[in-house]
Amino acid sequence: MAHVVVVGSGIVGLATAARLAGRGDRVTVLEKEPELAAHQTGRNSGVIHSGLYYPPGSLKATLGTAGAASMTAFAAEHGVAVRTTGKLVVAVTPDELPRLTVLAERAAANGVPARLVSAAEAREIEPEVACVAALHVESTGIVDYPAVCRALARAVQDAGGEVLLGRAFVSARSPSDASQPLRVTFVQDGEPRETAADSLVVCGGLHADRLARACGVEPGARIVPFRGEYFELAPEAAGLVNGLVYPVPDPRFPFLGVHLTTMVHGGVHAGPNAVWALAREGYRWRDVDVRDVADALCWPGLWRLGARNVAPGTREVARSMSRSLFAKSLSRLVPGISRNDLVPSPSGVRAQALGRDGRLVDDFLLASGPRQVHVINAPSPAATAALEIAAHVVDVLDRVTERTAA
Repeated sequence: MAHVVVVGSGIVGLATAARLAGRGDRVTVLEKEPELAAHQTGRNSGVIHSGLYYPPGSLKATLGTAGAASMTAFAAEHGVAVRTTGKLVVAVTPDELPRLTVLAERAAANGVPARLVSAAEAREIEPEVACVAALHVESTGIVDYPAVCRALARAVQDAGGEVLLGRAFVSARSPSDASQPLRVTFVQDGEPRETAADSLVVCGGLHADRLARACGVEPGARIVPFRGEYFELAPEAAGLVNGLVYPVPDPRFPFLGVHLTTMVHGGVHAGPNAVWALAREGYRWRDVDVRDVADALCWPGLWRLGARNVAPGTREVARSMSRSLFAKSLSRLVPGISRNDLVPSPSGVRAQALGRDGRLVDDFLLASGPRQVHVINAPSPAATAALEIAAHVVDVLDRVTERTAA
């Protein structure tokens, strides 16, 4: 029985741990926070994505499309709140129609059930929506991702594994003798500790690149944090939305744009926007980490990304500063939403891998070393695809472990 240490109790880390424990490995999960899913997983809008947006053949497309089914089934099996709602991607003006058609073609290529509908048909689904046409995506849903994480943690424990909170992973050392275990260092109650492991999986999220380098693995990109700010619709405005309403993505900007999402436990989420966060765990403008800022500013990719996105980036910052502008973006989709309808909601930070050339890493990205695998880039739809990503990670881990032993 191999002993595998998994770092991180976000949904990808726990899904990987559960898959390893389920096949008979002895698993120890190390999590620096005092609770599960404290960062990206616990601070997103709870959407089960369909695999709609991603280049055919990419990991996001293949694992995301499969994940829409497997995540829905897992939640239902474990009594986690889940609902398949479908969503509308709406073209508000005629100039958006060509992009909507391209999106429909990509849906077909990825095997995503979706159909173009007229404005009248769209209003049968969402009576208050404003559009000239829309894409109705049937397999999109909503789920309680923190509850999924709790179910995955129980699966690890039921299989004899451990989920240890308040343990901050530091590094791992690979001995020259492959028959000897990895030495894994972590901090507990301010004191350094060490454990042995046959192999290691690090799902470090916002710190993935740093943790990879601490283990002697080159991540291939730099993590740059982008904060997504959310509001909820006030109860008197929540009835304006039945399900999920998204804009047609602007291909000049790497994020989807603010949208409206019915939440699985009630209410309607609005957002997120996307602004550079001044700390990797920076959920407010006043959250500033000098090391994180310096790390980002020293990476040429950030400057190149900014130079290519001056106008949309400026709009995102302005929308972050103005509730009226935020409401105006939403009212393009559903007229009648005003700033008085927006109630602040906790924000999230997306760990986005950025290349030296200024291009966002557009797919899931893994890096590996002797008997270890690091999940470097796992933004949306990683929560949707978590069970499928876990299977992929375990396959990669098995290959690198076999190579090390050979």
